[in-house]
Amino acid sequence: MVEKKPIIQIRRLTTSYGRHQILRGIDLDIYPDETFVILGRSGCGKSTLLRHLVGLEKPTGGSITIKGMDVVNADEHERAAILKKMGMLFQNGAMFNSMSVGENVALPLREHTPLDPATIQIMTRLKLELVGLSGFADYMPAQLSGGMRKRASLARALAMDPDILFCDEPSAGLDPIVAVGIDHLILRLKAAFKMCIVVVTHELASVFLIADRIALLDGGLVRFIGTRQEFTASTDPRVRQFLERRPDEDQIDPEMYVNSLLEND
Repeated sequence: MVEKKPIIQIRRLTTSYGRHQILRGIDLDIYPDETFVILGRSGCGKSTLLRHLVGLEKPTGGSITIKGMDVVNADEHERAAILKKMGMLFQNGAMFNSMSVGENVALPLREHTPLDPATIQIMTRLKLELVGLSGFADYMPAQLSGGMRKRASLARALAMDPDILFCDEPSAGLDPIVAVGIDHLILRLKAAFKMCIVVVTHELASVFLIADRIALLDGGLVRFIGTRQEFTASTDPRVRQFLERRPDEDQIDPEMYVNSLLEND
């Protein structure tokens, strides 16, 4: 049996802003054809890690190897070649409001390929059909609902037929019905294109639907990594706290705080 090689390999990754350390030596292997979910509470470092993976920010130390290339130390030409094979679905969609939906989706193809306008138009239409937005190419982003904007942004992320798709909080800010529709769309895309999908989220309902494996970040460290079944069966206190939605024990009690203020008047 041939051992599967990771498409993304992260070793000893650290990030500091001044004296504040965000990531504290992250080690992760992410494989082709899997949906890998990076989970964690606000401020745990998951968004910082995602920015490093998509080349928006350079870490303080450590390495990120994507498809065999050390992207942290690669030159601009090498990094650009890797980034062209990566798609990114931003949390807020990040659509250009002055451009139509079709123009937004076509933008990566116009900027990074020698394709003629007619071919780009066909590919744009196909990507919009893929995410359920057939007929919406001439709409402006402001004319779309939140869920439709997410789908349009996803179509743009798929424009270059990426090997890896990164999704930042794909269901955030959406009602439960629309959110589960985005989750099912991610599942269909994975089945159709056999791509690696990396999702950053804190939505447990989405995690249990889409994840093949889960990494829980806590305080800039990987606290847990494993399958959905291993996650729910874990006895780690931090995992249990996350699953059971329990507050920190040292959290301020609102009633006690108000009483203390009244006593000091």
